[in-house]
Amino acid sequence: MDMNQYLTMFIDESKEHLQAMNDNLLELEKNPDDLSIVQSIFRSAHTLKGMSATMGFADLASLTHEMENVLDLVRNGKLAMSGAIFDVLFRGLDSLESMVQDIVAGGTGQMDVTDVVAQLKAAAAGDAGAGTVPAGGSPARRAQAGAADLALDEYQYAVLQQSLESGHHVYGITVTLREDCLMKAARAYMVFDALERHGEIAKSVPPAQDIEQEKFDRSFMLYYITKEPADAIASLIQGISEIERVEIEAIDQDALAGFAGRTPSAGSAAAPDARPAGKPEAPGGREDAKPGAKAEAGNGKPAQGRGQASLGRTIRVDLDRLDDLMNLFSELLIDRVRLEQLASEIRRSDLTETVEHMARISSDLQNIVLKLRMVPVDSVFNRFPRMVRDLAKTLNKKLELVITGAETELDRTVIDEIGDPLVHLLRNSVDHGIEPPEEREKAGKNPTGTVHLRAYHSGNHVFIEIEDDGRGINRRKVLDKAVQAGIVPPDRADAMPDEDVYQLLFAPGFSTADQVSDISGRGVGLDVVKNKIESLGGRVHVHSSPGEGTRFTVQLPLTLSIIGAMLIRTGGEKYAIPLSSIVETAILKRDDIRNVHGNPMMDFRSGLVPIVDLADVLECPRDEGAAERDEYEVVIVHKGDKMAALIVDELLGQQEIVLKSLGQFLTGLFAISGATILGDGQVALILDTNALIK
Repeated sequence: MDMNQYLTMFIDESKEHLQAMNDNLLELEKNPDDLSIVQSIFRSAHTLKGMSATMGFADLASLTHEMENVLDLVRNGKLAMSGAIFDVLFRGLDSLESMVQDIVAGGTGQMDVTDVVAQLKAAAAGDAGAGTVPAGGSPARRAQAGAADLALDEYQYAVLQQSLESGHHVYGITVTLREDCLMKAARAYMVFDALERHGEIAKSVPPAQDIEQEKFDRSFMLYYITKEPADAIASLIQGISEIERVEIEAIDQDALAGFAGRTPSAGSAAAPDARPAGKPEAPGGREDAKPGAKAEAGNGKPAQGRGQASLGRTIRVDLDRLDDLMNLFSELLIDRVRLEQLASEIRRSDLTETVEHMARISSDLQNIVLKLRMVPVDSVFNRFPRMVRDLAKTLNKKLELVITGAETELDRTVIDEIGDPLVHLLRNSVDHGIEPPEEREKAGKNPTGTVHLRAYHSGNHVFIEIEDDGRGINRRKVLDKAVQAGIVPPDRADAMPDEDVYQLLFAPGFSTADQVSDISGRGVGLDVVKNKIESLGGRVHVHSSPGEGTRFTVQLPLTLSIIGAMLIRTGGEKYAIPLSSIVETAILKRDDIRNVHGNPMMDFRSGLVPIVDLADVLECPRDEGAAERDEYEVVIVHKGDKMAALIVDELLGQQEIVLKSLGQFLTGLFAISGATILGDGQVALILDTNALIK
């Protein structure tokens, strides 16, 4: 079988299982006695092992198997979790992630994990009584701690009783799979399928839908009705591969009464996995007849079809297909604008009505397409708890990371790019912001520092905040470093407002670290963060209070594909200015222009705003008589708290535009961030107004 066709699915599901194991290990570290978390980690590890073995990635399967051995001892109460075990399990996870990344890059997933495997085996060496339940004995003599409730309800009891009265055999069958079985659900299905050819399964423990999802150890128990003798049934099941043991107990009327309507005693049949309390059974009071088949209510026969677990309401879609859909819709949007323009020129009522209807439908379609591209920031945030945990151990600090708003959605293109800047900001908060425990105690603080990671919507933007309760930014230290590096003249340093001082942290090569470490202080500074965020059309602000903490606020656009823009004309050229950058438009009289230190300014909201003539900046030919005008149309734009008034020749109105890249040959153009195609087929450049404001 060609496994390459399943590679994408394997990679996606492997990443999900690794993330789940990471999250659950972090949770288990806080609650080491919660065995339900251990069970969840074990299931993820077991599934990943089976997938890896099926795909032929032996190193992945081998390492996961060793981790599984340790977890198995923990969940069976034979090994207690400790800091050393947590560390080795995390190291194992890191190795697994490295192997998966190698597979993503086209590699074989092979890796020397001898050291990690040795550490895992050493952790499992404390196993004194590990092993399977001894062979022999009936299911009624194999009750274990945490055994499933095998009690029969009235309907099931009636079915089994009538079967006995009609001369059928009723068996309690316990099937134990081999320890090295990689696909437990598949083997269980083969057992169910073989048995149903010769009889009927009245109940399974755990329920069939749990067996289908591999939510059991290695054993499961069945109530089975047949006319075949026990030896024939045992031979039938033992003919299936990877079956370690089959135990069959004949159930008569007396034994049946013991299972009816009450929890079984210590002598009752049991299977290792317990069904959760209150879990509903299949219609008619029966469990599913077999994994993947649904029992019809009342008649006791399996119907072909899906199991009781409802069909998931999500599907996996290749990202390239979403991009193709977005590009096609972009073309549709351009044609819609063109049709609207033609309809306004032709002025036929039926054409106008049709175009208006099309505009409404395409607007709804646009919202749907944009939502398809939206991804919760949780996909980025979920990597940070583990990172902060490791940083805290490295720096000998006590830390708590509090995440809120992880469900906030951002465009996928933004999500793909924002991870690294947030990593850098978090590392700086942990390293520079949070003090060591003893220093915090001297300052009267909780020795455990707190870092908040928040995300929330506001208008057409998403804001991500990283706030710590650490020592804050040392204004004097930043200024001294900036003066020393020649970034700020000595005579201007003391007069700079706090916001401007904090923005110096983003200067190229600027760093306040006293020594180089693996975490920070490499002389790279935060300029990489600022450049990346601004390339996404965002901004980053800093607020700090000495001794209380620092807050970095990253402002990002919701989407980078379709935006609202104001179309303007300067000379013979049309340009688009994103509405998110515009404060307002105005008419400026020549007499209202002020000259301040040789720079033109205008009054705006009790302040002065510099005037920028777009024709001069963009070197466009001027309209005739432009120099003699008494009034100018201006667009007032902002960059954070700073503003500028752009003089234009004409305001053409606002419109939704599709962003198009200028390609790899037109990069680094001053004040131009992209282009769009207008309804009349013309190309309009999109202005980056941030570049026009100093």
